[in-house]
This record gives sequence, structure tokens and C-alpha cells, in this order.
Amino acid sequence: MRRAYFRHWRASLLTACLLSLSLSAAAQMWDQLAADSYRIDRSQLRVLRAEVDALAFFRDNEYSSALTKGYSLPGFWVRPKLLYTPLRQVEVELGAHALIFDGANKYPCYVYHDIGRWKGQQYQHGAHALPWLRAKAEFRHLTVVMGDIYGAQNHRLGLPLWNPEGNLSQDPEMGFQLLWDKMRLARGRDGFPTRSFWRFHMDTWLNWQSYIFEEDSHQEAFTVGSTWEIGLCPVGRAVSWYMPLQLVIQHRGGEQDTTALGVQTLCNAAAGAGMRWTPKRQAVERVTAEASVLATYQQSGHLWPFDSGIAYHATASTDLRCGLSLGGGFFRAPRHFVSLYGNHFFSTLSVRDGESHQGVSTAHLRADFHHTFATHYVLGAEAEAYQTWLGGSAQTARSNELNFSFGIYLRINPQFKIKKF
Repeated sequence: MRRAYFRHWRASLLTACLLSLSLSAAAQMWDQLAADSYRIDRSQLRVLRAEVDALAFFRDNEYSSALTKGYSLPGFWVRPKLLYTPLRQVEVELGAHALIFDGANKYPCYVYHDIGRWKGQQYQHGAHALPWLRAKAEFRHLTVVMGDIYGAQNHRLGLPLWNPEGNLSQDPEMGFQLLWDKMRLARGRDGFPTRSFWRFHMDTWLNWQSYIFEEDSHQEAFTVGSTWEIGLCPVGRAVSWYMPLQLVIQHRGGEQDTTALGVQTLCNAAAGAGMRWTPKRQAVERVTAEASVLATYQQSGHLWPFDSGIAYHATASTDLRCGLSLGGGFFRAPRHFVSLYGNHFFSTLSVRDGESHQGVSTAHLRADFHHTFATHYVLGAEAEAYQTWLGGSAQTARSNELNFSFGIYLRINPQFKIKKF
């Protein structure tokens, strides 16, 4: 009887866990604006449907820094596509992705994320347009995605390793992806389940950014990444714990490379621990605190003037039930560190003049607000400030800089049923 009781408890706890995870993710502005669920909706079995996903944005980076230049991003991207679920565990999508900047009429054909020095010799007119094709298969705990993968915000990379601005301007990630989710009740000394459960999430992907043919004039480039998060969630308690592990590797060059740049392999890694406090019946929806150690490594090539570095990052944020979030943190790189896809204020290597600063410290504050009209109909706004000390700590810095940015965003995602077979 006791085992039957715990089997019933286990099902109830796992259901509560799934609900709490979905509600937890909904509080973050960028999760609402740019993240997508990769679960197959079985209620749409054998239904052909159309979907238009669009994100309009205006972001102004008022940067006057030795690390980076300021710029603005006014525009939108739009992604019309057809979706079909022929089987309960299989779904396919076909469409296009177009990026449009206000006032632009010609776009160079190269990867949009500042990953390489090459420039496209061909141009597109009207928009930067790419085909969209995604196929995915879902198993018990594993989801396999091929073609256009669930990238950008969906990877859950920490702030120093990922700049949310990439949700606006980068190309859709294309390649191969494995997603693994599992939850398990913790057990006590007597072997029976306790009132706690472990949850595990893994995202491993390959993003092929630049394909080359024989005798091509630019480099092959791809990024391999993996994020792991292990969490302990005591049921009925307001505090939960988690441990994120993250790895991003970018590779350029290859056997078909005819350039003089040589093979380049660059790595970022992070490991940390965090705490979430979810009070009940309060104006505060969630308080999060996290600390992490970050590393950078140049395995091959001479793109960076150093081969390794380390940094530290601590952050805290408060999410209010009205949609307002307040947060801040502190980043410290004692000597060398470069973030492949993060904000340039979290690097010691300047993208403005190529100078390598001997240590960088950055304090950052942010405030954002989002209003959800319906699922994937979201209005968001944010403001950020960065206080940076170059060349060391605040006491030994050669100079200090204050930079800020702000943005406003609107996501619209209508869906239409065409036919049920």
C-alpha cells in the first residue's frame, strides 16, 4: 500500500513540476519574446497549419567605449511557415526567415553574428532572407531536431556567454540538436521518495554557420555547444537550487580551406550554482541569485593574443508579478577573457581597435518590463547600464566608462488552421 501511495505521489509531483517550470520560464521578458517550446502539440495531429512569427524591435546602444562602438538596431524579422504533425512524435516545418532593418535596401550575404572576417561578395535586396526547414522527432525524454534548430534564447546560456541582442539580428541556427529533459523524485535513507525531486535539462547542438565548397574563398565555420542544468526542487518550499554547466566551441577552417587564416578553435565554458526563491501570494514572483566561474581557451590559431583566461560573474534579479524585472551583477576578468557570443563589456579584448586590456571589471544594472496579451503576443521594453573599469579593478583601472542601452520590442505570432487530414 505504501508503494502504491508513493506511485500516486510521484505522478502528482511530476505534474506539479512541469507546471512550475512553465510558469517559471514565463516571467522572463526574453523568454517570452524569443524562446519557443520544442514539445510537439499532439492535439494538432494530422493538422496542416500556417504560422507567422514576427519580432519588431528598436534598440539603441549608447556606447562610447574602448571595448566597442555604439549603434542602433531598428527593424524586424518575420518568419512565415507551414507546420504539419503526421505522427504523434514527428513534426515538420517549412518556410522562410527574413531580417529587415529600417532604411536598408541591400544586405551582404554572410553570417550575421560577427563571427568571421570574411565578407560576402553577393548581396540580397529588400531583406536578408533565408529558407526555413525544421524536422523533429520526440521520444520519452529526448527530442531530436534537424535543420533550423531551437537556438539563441532557447539555449539558456548565461549572460556573459550570450548577448540577448542576438535574438534580434543573428541568423537562425541550422544544424543538429539533442534536447533531453528528465525529472526524478529524490529518495531518503529508507529508499522511499522524499518531498523533493531532481530535474535535469540538456541542450547539445551543432550550428553550421558557413559551408564551403572546394576552392571556396572563405573559411568553413561552425559552433558546437552544450548546456546542462541540474536542479533540486523541494516540494512545498519556496527555495530551489540549480547548477548550470555550459560549453561553447567555435571552429573555423578545415581541409578545404584555401585562405591563409589557418585553423582556429575557440572555446568558452562556465560552471556555477544558483538559487531561486518563489514566495507565495506576494507581489514578488521570483528572486534569483547565481554565481559562476568562466573560462576561455584558444585551442588552435592566433586570432587572440593569448590562449587562455578566466573570469567570475555574480548576478541577482527580482521578477514582479506586474511584469517588471530588476537585476544587476558584477563581472571580473583579472587578466584575459573573451566571450564568443556575449556582450563586449564581458571581454578584455576590444572589438574597436583589437587592443587586449590587462583585466576588465564590469558592473551592470538592468530593468525590463513585458506585457503578455496572449501566448506569443508580447510587448517588452528594457534599459541597461554598464560601468566598466579597464585594466584592472576600480582602484587600479586606467579608465572607467559608463555606457547604457534601451530597447522596445513587440512579438506577434498568429496561427491558422488550414486542413485536418
